[in-house]
Amino acid sequence: MSPVVIAHRGASGYLPEHTLPAKALAYAMGADYLEQDVVASRDGALVVLHDIHVDRVSDVADRFPGRARADGRYYARDFDLEELQSLSLSERFDGDGAAVYPGRFPPGTGDFRIQTLAQEIAFIRELNAATGRDVGIYPEIKRPAWHREEGIDVAPLLLETLALHGYSGPEDNAYVQCFDQAELARMREDLGCCLRLVQLIGENSWHESDTDYDALRTDEGLQALGGIADAIGPWIEHCYTIAGGAPRSRGLVEAAHRAGLIVHPYTVRSDSLQPGFASLGELLGFLFGEVRVDGVFTDFPDLVRAFIAQR
Repeated sequence: MSPVVIAHRGASGYLPEHTLPAKALAYAMGADYLEQDVVASRDGALVVLHDIHVDRVSDVADRFPGRARADGRYYARDFDLEELQSLSLSERFDGDGAAVYPGRFPPGTGDFRIQTLAQEIAFIRELNAATGRDVGIYPEIKRPAWHREEGIDVAPLLLETLALHGYSGPEDNAYVQCFDQAELARMREDLGCCLRLVQLIGENSWHESDTDYDALRTDEGLQALGGIADAIGPWIEHCYTIAGGAPRSRGLVEAAHRAGLIVHPYTVRSDSLQPGFASLGELLGFLFGEVRVDGVFTDFPDLVRAFIAQR
């Protein structure tokens, strides 16, 4: 089966991440799945944003000065939906205002806005109806434990929204992902989720959750995960090491496959290649040809689609 192309926050190598134009472009470029990161607003709306913060992708500091928390960051949870949708989105920038990926969509141009999860799903379903395609959705619950501390439980709201739009069973064209292993287990065992679940795997030093990612990457961890999840989403650098000047498999993908898990690593970027690879083709050739991943998250769905077509 041909590997799948998952548009990471849309065609975010070309247009500001998680905007509807970026999703529409990724759709047109042939992506199989469009990703939605999900956070909650102050009034309980589920919106599509990569972070619990909104200050590195918008003009929130200019629009709402004085609304930052003590750490200097602006949190989506501190704004009502109407306020969030009044913000202008842009290419991601760092704490000093510099573009994280120089050369991408220029700041100060275009009109890009935040949409709710329901609005985005409706948009994708309308595109599917218009084209006859069946492009799937790939939502991620961001920081579920943090959200509960903030007084809102995102997982049941997410599952309710998905069900209302026709996504509730394993045959539906959706994956639900999370870095928090306990949350995935809760969704499967307590909330009765029948959708395909994806355990994201990061580094423990990233503090994405209390999950021990080092333990997850062992044979024992992957076998245990097989009772909860259908797939893993590891960092690409978990999939290889450099030996003798060339990339070599770490064995993670192979071990996951033995455990019955699909593997969708993140993130393929032509303008930010992983160490050890001289070109995008070299990276994709390794991922698809040597370790045989089942798909990838990418900011450049057109380039990955073209590579797959030429194999």
